[in-house]
Amino acid sequence: MDRSLSAAEWESGAAAFPRQFALTRRFALGTVRNLSVPGDGTRVLFVRTGDGADPVSRLWLWEDGAERELAGPGTLGAAPSGPGSEPERAARERTREQAVGVTDYAADSAGSLVAFTVGGALWAVRTAGGPPFRVPVEGPVTDPRPSPDGTLIAYVREGTLCVVSPAGPDQHHRPGDADGESALGARELAVPEGPGVTYGLTDHVAAESMGRLRGHWWAPDGSALLVARVDTARVARRWLSDPAHPERPPRAIPYPAAGTANAEVTLHLVRLDGTRTEVDTRRTGFEYVATARWDGWGPLVTVQSRDQRTVLTLAADPADGSTEVLDMCEDEHWVELVPGTPCRTESGALVRTSDEGDTRRLTVAGTAVTPPGLQVQAVLGTDGEAVWFSAVQDPTVEHVWRWSPGAAPEQVSRADGVHGAAVGRGTVVLDGLTPRGQRVTVLRAGRAAGGVDAVAEEPALPPEPLFLTLGERGLRAALYLPSWCRPGTAPPRSLPVLLNPYSGPGMRLVVRARHWASCVSRWFAEQGFAVLVTDGRGTPGRGPAWEKAVRGDQLTPVLEDQRDALRAAAVARPFLDLDRVAIRGWSFSGTLAAAAVLRHPDVFHAAVAGAGPSEQRLYDTHWKERFLGHPDQEPGNYDSSSLIQDAPLLRRPLLLIHGTDDDNVAFAHTLRLSAALLAAGRDHSVLPLPGASHLVRDEAAAEQLLPFQARFLKDALAR
Repeated sequence: MDRSLSAAEWESGAAAFPRQFALTRRFALGTVRNLSVPGDGTRVLFVRTGDGADPVSRLWLWEDGAERELAGPGTLGAAPSGPGSEPERAARERTREQAVGVTDYAADSAGSLVAFTVGGALWAVRTAGGPPFRVPVEGPVTDPRPSPDGTLIAYVREGTLCVVSPAGPDQHHRPGDADGESALGARELAVPEGPGVTYGLTDHVAAESMGRLRGHWWAPDGSALLVARVDTARVARRWLSDPAHPERPPRAIPYPAAGTANAEVTLHLVRLDGTRTEVDTRRTGFEYVATARWDGWGPLVTVQSRDQRTVLTLAADPADGSTEVLDMCEDEHWVELVPGTPCRTESGALVRTSDEGDTRRLTVAGTAVTPPGLQVQAVLGTDGEAVWFSAVQDPTVEHVWRWSPGAAPEQVSRADGVHGAAVGRGTVVLDGLTPRGQRVTVLRAGRAAGGVDAVAEEPALPPEPLFLTLGERGLRAALYLPSWCRPGTAPPRSLPVLLNPYSGPGMRLVVRARHWASCVSRWFAEQGFAVLVTDGRGTPGRGPAWEKAVRGDQLTPVLEDQRDALRAAAVARPFLDLDRVAIRGWSFSGTLAAAAVLRHPDVFHAAVAGAGPSEQRLYDTHWKERFLGHPDQEPGNYDSSSLIQDAPLLRRPLLLIHGTDDDNVAFAHTLRLSAALLAAGRDHSVLPLPGASHLVRDEAAAEQLLPFQARFLKDALAR
């Protein structure tokens, strides 16, 4: 615990924290994001806001040890705004983007031309110098991407894939009458055949559950594009409206709930003359286009079966669209889609991961090249024949590693934390979240060449957790105590306990890094709780068996781990008051919190459940069927992991919180659970957040949410 702060400073920090947390968007503002290393590796592109409380994001260039702003409020000639189209709004929601302005971009292969959107308008800037310039095309524009040589920009407008030649600030497009051209010089390459069809965009489950955020990829020579065609005609619609504004019309979104029809996704080779050829990806039972890219060896695609137990890697012929199966991966539970895989080295060697024994190993050309016990988390890129990846040995730390032929894997990052990287020709940009915040270091030829500054605010309450290993399963946990508890001594009175986990798939909270969730746990500790955070079964970083222990039942083993961690922590720390135990969570952990008081009221005495899926059949196909199977084939799994039938069991205080405009976990989850609780005569509280999505962006609501929860939990445990 940071003893450099006085008691008064701790008290002041606790009072200031909720406001700071809201203003900084969970300390996201001022962080360095979307790093890339185009061209020869001498340049680094990234986005970052002006400071830790500035919500306007800018595009930046790092070169020769210095940063230069390429595009921001002073150069765009207009106040940056939010999303300009429904696809852009959806993309912001999928990436949990909290800033406005230049939040995403794409560059040509040399890093000379960068394209981006602001408020649905298409902009570009040349990194050699000069101001950003607006490319005059009809909007709203989504996902602009320059061709490798920078002579064209591909983008999507209302589901139509278009290309345009970028003009400089002193050039203007002239209206033309040429066939296929608009008055502004853009050409339409792929036009939707009807409602519900788009070209060049992703679909909901690919973006939310598979991590595929893109829908078009240029050929290396710029002659054609690999384009996703998405047809949502069979997908059920959900209608989202804001009850606080009944004058506004609802909006429809195609949402494939578990057991229902998915979008039909096909890939097409679209040439610049508008002709196209479908890529042969259709195989019986393989509904998901999981990944796609186009490298020097041609289009590379993976498709996944509906039951997610088989993934095929396909090489496509760019001439006729025919495909060859390069690799097949199978698993009795599910094949994990590891970020960055598959890809190929410069010689064409296929890079992917393979679950062997209880280790997720890196394989190159079919051979495992990492040792047992080193859990690969993502492939970060290739440079020649070298492969850069992130991996875990200790679940509380994640490092960047490098493998090259004839050599053992080498750990590159050193400091404690969670590290990733952007890779280019001879350049690696290490992006580390450390105990002191974000640290970004540029390495050239293996040597430090400078850094990129993060300007996020320092938290008013610096988290200083005590890391623990608990119980027979070696559960990794972090314990946060109030500032007035001296290290190594028992506090003068017993402390109520607050469990503050996520403990779900895809995320670890018990890491040796300062992240927003650790800051929140620190704040709750300052409210007088002993806060215990535990990563149980189902979380990443401890091997395939640990991750897949939740197959068929997402709640029982996870709840068991939370109970075991609580009891084990209290054995060595008897000041933890097991007669006053609360639990809180959001999303998956919102479900976990509600399940805790419903199913184990003898252990958990109060809960705050935010935006939790209470009826698992309402969640999307890919994510939910991964863990519970198809609801028509394994209905018992959905019953055991849903909460509606547990409503009559409630006898502890429960607060449900949910945004009314949540397109990820629908507000219906909370409404149905509340209705079931009411029907069973069980008292509970509901806090709706009008207009809020899965991420609460409104500053006033975000500022008040933490104190509201703290008051509820204190009152509940005092009863």
